[in-house]
Amino acid sequence: MRLRAEGVRALAVDLLPRRRLAGKGTGVLSDLKEVVREQIAYRELMFRMTQRDLMLRYKQTMMGVGWAVVMPVVNTAIFSIIFTRVAPLDTGVPYPLFAYSGLLAWNFFASSLRFAATSLTSNSTLVTKIFFPREVLPISAVMVTLVDTVIGFGVLALMMAYYRTPVTPAILLLPLVVAVEFIFTCAVSLVLAMANLFYRDIKYLLEFVIAIWMFATSVVYPVERIDGRLGVLLHFNPMVPIVDAFRSVVVGGRVPDLSSFGVVALVSILALAVAWVGFHRAELQFAENI
Repeated sequence: MRLRAEGVRALAVDLLPRRRLAGKGTGVLSDLKEVVREQIAYRELMFRMTQRDLMLRYKQTMMGVGWAVVMPVVNTAIFSIIFTRVAPLDTGVPYPLFAYSGLLAWNFFASSLRFAATSLTSNSTLVTKIFFPREVLPISAVMVTLVDTVIGFGVLALMMAYYRTPVTPAILLLPLVVAVEFIFTCAVSLVLAMANLFYRDIKYLLEFVIAIWMFATSVVYPVERIDGRLGVLLHFNPMVPIVDAFRSVVVGGRVPDLSSFGVVALVSILALAVAWVGFHRAELQFAENI
């Protein structure tokens, strides 16, 4: 593993001449062009970092990648007992399918935020001694969690077979749904990684926010059942259309609400652009605050 880490560092150094110092642009458009050029130049570093983080996450664990599906399965069992026997819900599909599909989409988002928040501080040597796009670190954390989600999708496929849930043409929209969630997750991850670098208590506050955010999203129950002002407020949560769209195309067999999902897709793209530019402009302060 030490040799692998040194290989990542050597690759970053090798790509150093391609790197233009942050803050040299004259505007947002210039910054965006610079960001795109850097990501193309550093795509190999991105994949190498993702590979390293995957190996580190499951090193010396008994279950290995099995941990990617254990918690969603356990949570599905718990919520299934609650919402099928204690407080039954009409979800349109078997509740275990409803819960697991929602948890699968949600855990990708939540786990990405947890790992991305500390991605800069846990790689302090790279951040302080080597010039490279620091956004590689939080985004590689998101990519690692995406691999976990792909593994968890295998369990969802088995559950669909057990409940005899057919696969419909709507599933062809799944890559689009995942892409929108990936974009939104990257936007939030960049902000959190940067914020945690300047304020180290962000990572502790994050757990509280994730817990509240989960129950404000249609993960284990349909949020449309909530009326009044709270119901209206919950529909401003970008993760609601994303989780609903994921569940619709996979287990619901229908096309998601294109109006709400389209708005979230546009918001996600704009949020990523703003977060990326802000992150890029703050890079010069990272080394002195790490």
